[in-house]
Amino acid sequence: MKERIFALDIGTRSVVGLLLEKTTNAYEVIDLVSKEHDERTMVDGQIHDVRSVSETIASVKHILEEQHGPLHKVCVAAAGRALKTKRTSIYQSVSGQPIIDDEDVTHLELSAVQQAQYELAVEEAEMQSTHYYCVGYSVLRYHLDGQELGSLIDQQGEQVTVEVIATFLPKVVVESLIAALHRAGLEMKALTLEPIAAINVLIPPSMRRLNVALVDIGAGTSDIAITDSGTVTAYGMVPVAGDEITEAISDHYLLDFPLAEKAKKDISTQQETTITDILGFETTVTYNDLAEAIDPAIEKLSIAIRDEILLLNHKAPKAIMLVGGGSLTPELSKRLASMLELPENRVAVRGIDAIQSLKKTDNLPTGPAYVTPIGIAIASNQNPVQYISITVNDRTIRLFDIKTLTIGDCLLAAGIEIKKLYGRPGMAKLIYLNGNQLTLKGEHGTAPVILKNQQPCSLSDTIQNGDILSVTKGEDGTSPDVTLKDLLGELPHSTITMNGQNHQIQPALHVNGKKQMLTYIVQDRDQVVLETNHTVRSFLQSISQEWILEETEPFDITVNTKEHRIASHRITMLKNKKKVHPESTLQDGDQLTTSKHYPIEAQVLLKHLNAPTNHSIEVFFNNRKLTLHKPINILTKNEEPLKTSDLIYPGQNLELKETNSLNFIFQDVFRHVDIDLTQGRNFKIYRNEQEATFFEPIHSGDRLELQWLKEVKN
Repeated sequence: MKERIFALDIGTRSVVGLLLEKTTNAYEVIDLVSKEHDERTMVDGQIHDVRSVSETIASVKHILEEQHGPLHKVCVAAAGRALKTKRTSIYQSVSGQPIIDDEDVTHLELSAVQQAQYELAVEEAEMQSTHYYCVGYSVLRYHLDGQELGSLIDQQGEQVTVEVIATFLPKVVVESLIAALHRAGLEMKALTLEPIAAINVLIPPSMRRLNVALVDIGAGTSDIAITDSGTVTAYGMVPVAGDEITEAISDHYLLDFPLAEKAKKDISTQQETTITDILGFETTVTYNDLAEAIDPAIEKLSIAIRDEILLLNHKAPKAIMLVGGGSLTPELSKRLASMLELPENRVAVRGIDAIQSLKKTDNLPTGPAYVTPIGIAIASNQNPVQYISITVNDRTIRLFDIKTLTIGDCLLAAGIEIKKLYGRPGMAKLIYLNGNQLTLKGEHGTAPVILKNQQPCSLSDTIQNGDILSVTKGEDGTSPDVTLKDLLGELPHSTITMNGQNHQIQPALHVNGKKQMLTYIVQDRDQVVLETNHTVRSFLQSISQEWILEETEPFDITVNTKEHRIASHRITMLKNKKKVHPESTLQDGDQLTTSKHYPIEAQVLLKHLNAPTNHSIEVFFNNRKLTLHKPINILTKNEEPLKTSDLIYPGQNLELKETNSLNFIFQDVFRHVDIDLTQGRNFKIYRNEQEATFFEPIHSGDRLELQWLKEVKN
């Protein structure tokens, strides 16, 4: 007995029911029924009114049952326009991480897919991300430290970026489809996706290694699927399709929508048609007339399809196949070929005659409109999409077996955050070195342990129905233990010479204001100060001679209650024979010398005060020349007179006094000559040959004489 297949194509505008019989080598169309929905019960492939859609399905089922007997099981497809495509990027630091391998790249890609799944859930009324099946994704580009790369394998750097475009099927689409079938008394025998259905009958697996785009242009949307490297790599949809073309015809020729739709079909098949507008005028319209009249609408549709193909494929594919009623839009294939810089014979409309496994019969419809319904029937029979059950950490997960499923797909479906599977890096330490913020990164966490049926596996390993997965999060990294020596290395030494003596010094090291050794382990928020540039002040402190800094104050003496500045500094310091400030920096090999300005003798102070110390005259005494001195000013401390050789220190309080007289008398001579007048002998003194007394005033140039008198014997 021949196997009979009942398939339904539940579209936005209508429901197409199809009966096929499978023979040994081919399929044969037995009957085909198409019925439009009474109301707008489908929007973008999603059933909005289950009851109304089920009534249309029941009506199609009833018509076929009248001719062919009871129908209980049906093959259906989820509409390509129900697929949700999301583009997103994920960033991850890989600083200090070992070279990136395949597992790391897979982990990054799946993290990006999960991010897209989450973002889609937020956009779609904040549904849970696990309410979506991921039916495929492709990587748009990899970046390492801002540079685009073809692959991240065996690369090292600071930060990687993975940008993906992922396609999801909302679970509610499948659930509402099953509910509508149940209400119509049907059980879902097999399920597929419309793009997969069309691809399966037009592009055999042996041809899927080629990069081909399949575009199904329906009434409300144009669905796109891309094949490459032996599989379907991406799905997409644009909300521009045949209705926009029909509306453009209606607007230009003043036709209602059904007449405009008929005119579009007639032009496509007969190259010419006669129309009657709403005013009753008849007009004959040729293919070229129509193409010129609706050129803006054709351009809009072409641009929308081109842009989506380039978004999904990143480049022009090798060829484009157009199916669906809207594919007959005038000049569309030529326009797409031009926009994508393809030869015209690489963009073609494909009808059901291109389905090699379909037996050609008289009742077989023609054209591209029924490629998808027939494809649903054949694909659902050849490659039915089924649910499989997987256990993930003791929890049963059901997956939609659309493509080759991997461990990563199971984790996505289970809602396990892939980016959280790897152990977190150890807590970093934030420190400040000389005011600059530094981050000391913790150790990287370890990879997760994933077991499939108790055997180690990777994220890219495939799964089968009944597999048991165990996922254990990787261990977190530890916080870094870094010493000051680890941070700074060996500190350089400098040699400074101080008054001929060499001193070895090294940079001063302080943590939070306290001096620390190189073995100190830095802590979070530590303030580390490394003084590599020594100043004169810090050097003197390091050799315990900071007292010199205090001696840079002025040398002041108070005389008669008035302060006198003897020197601007008590000690002068030179660096390499030039005056230097205490805050001046020192370099290796610098030489410091100091010179002290105190104490000073009293006579030096008197000279500084412009106070003459002596008054002198020259006289001749017994024919010998004498210089007589008499003090004019004297210094006293605590009322005690100071000698001219006495030492005076900074800060002393002194008094300056003048003597009472500047006149000399004869008696002053005897302070300068060695004559003993106490022996009892008699003498006489003369001034300029005139007898004089001790109190006789004398002047410079006077000739003075002392004569001893001879003794008279009795």
